[in-house]
Amino acid sequence: MNKITKGSHTQWAVAVVSFLESTVMPIPLELLLIPLMQIDRKRMWHLALAALLGCIGGALFGYAAGNFFQTSVSDWIVSAAGGKEQLVTVGEMLREKGFWFVFSVGVTPVPFQIAMVAAGVSGYSIFGFLAATALSRALRYFGLAALVWRFGDAAEEIYKRHRLAVGLTVTGVVVLLWILFGR
Repeated sequence: MNKITKGSHTQWAVAVVSFLESTVMPIPLELLLIPLMQIDRKRMWHLALAALLGCIGGALFGYAAGNFFQTSVSDWIVSAAGGKEQLVTVGEMLREKGFWFVFSVGVTPVPFQIAMVAAGVSGYSIFGFLAATALSRALRYFGLAALVWRFGDAAEEIYKRHRLAVGLTVTGVVVLLWILFGR
C-alpha cells in the first residue's frame, strides 16, 4: 500500500478520481483523500491541489455537457445525479443567485453534477461558475489537508465522527452568507 500511495502517479490518480467524482460518481472523494494524505503528509497539499484540478476539469466537462449537449450527455449526468426536476429548480436558482448557488453546492455534501450541468444549460457565466467552483472546492480539499496537518492519524476518525455536524454547520453558514451577500 505504501508503494502505491507514495508512487509517482498518485497525484494523477487523485486528479482522475476527482474528475470522475465530480462528473459521474457522486461518491465523496474525502473517503480516499484523507487516508492518502495521512500516509503521505509531505504531499498532502499536492494531493489537495490534484483533487481541486481534477474537480475543476470535471466541472468544465459538466458545464460543457449542459451548454453544448443539452439533451444527450447532460441527460445522462442529470439522471445519475438526481433527475430533471432538480435541474429545473437549480436553473432557476442559478438565474437568481448563480455564484452563491454554485459555491454552496461545492462546499456542502450535495452532488455537484446538478449544479455544473444546470450552469451550462442556463448559460450562467463560465467565469462566475469557475470562480465559485474553485473557491468552494479549494476550501473543501485544502480544509481536509489542514485537518490532517493539525490532527495527523486522528483526522479520519475526526472527519467521520463530525461529518454530519460540520456539513450542517457549513450549510448554515453558506445559507447565512447567501442571505447577507447573495442579493
